Amino acid sequence: MRRDNLTWESEFVLLGLSSDRRTQVGFFVLFGAAYLLTLLGNGLIILLIGLDARLHLPMYFFLCNLSVVDICYTSSGVPQMLVHFLLEKKTISFIRCGAQLFFSLALGGTEFLLLAAMAYDRYVAVCDPLRYVAVMSPRCCVGLAAVSWLIGLVNSVVETVVTMRLPTCGHHVLNHVACETLALVRLACVDITLNQVFIVASSVVVLLLPCCLVSLSYAYIVAAILRIHSTGGRRKAFGTCASHLTVVSMSYGMALVTYMQPRSTASAQQDKVVVLFYAVVTPMLNPLIYSLRNQEMKAALSRVLMRSSESKL
Repeated sequence: MRRDNLTWESEFVLLGLSSDRRTQVGFFVLFGAAYLLTLLGNGLIILLIGLDARLHLPMYFFLCNLSVVDICYTSSGVPQMLVHFLLEKKTISFIRCGAQLFFSLALGGTEFLLLAAMAYDRYVAVCDPLRYVAVMSPRCCVGLAAVSWLIGLVNSVVETVVTMRLPTCGHHVLNHVACETLALVRLACVDITLNQVFIVASSVVVLLLPCCLVSLSYAYIVAAILRIHSTGGRRKAFGTCASHLTVVSMSYGMALVTYMQPRSTASAQQDKVVVLFYAVVTPMLNPLIYSLRNQEMKAALSRVLMRSSESKL
């Protein structure tokens, strides 16, 4: 196709989940409630970790980072989605679309890398407990978190630029709830081989490699737990990893299937489910998983509430 025939759109139209008015109102109530729970749950975790000195440990440092990522990630797309449920015409400008894509890719990639850092923290805690304080020093923790954020941002810049530069030649209707890589690539009217390469390369960096590191960490953790003779000791060791393992299982599965096979026959509906899962479900469930199974978080909440009530007397 000749270069002078190529065009870029000034805005996109999002088809969303449904065209039925009642269904959209129902979605607004459902996702609005989930968004509020996400903000409250993750905000509470950040507050507790900041206020309680007993939670100033490597595991909770990474958990605090994860909660910040969850709040920012869900806020990058859900508020717009809620507004669109109430509008007849669901449009988004080219610049806002690019910004949304950038933040979702950056925060999503950072989360996967943070989960790998948390797996390493659990590996050191279980397999080398005597050197845990020395290995997981504040400098090491900050370094791991900084690298996670940096790689997520750099990966997002590259993928966003490569995706948003694609001309669509008049096609501006996105069969999606948000500006998402695969949905935008489908609109392109030029060869997308380079984009396919970048999608796979990005998936290897922020999905496959972290997933392999998590799997390797837990292979060593399981082996170490099996060498513990007492049942109580095994239960305690596994309890320190159960919450993280649950979140890892939720987070990596669907993303690997979707983004490691960009040429697959995955439907637009499947893409919508994946985006909603990571934008709404995972950020809402993470605080529940980490708090309900964590006695230290419950104890910290009790101490903070007790100090608050005492200060009012």
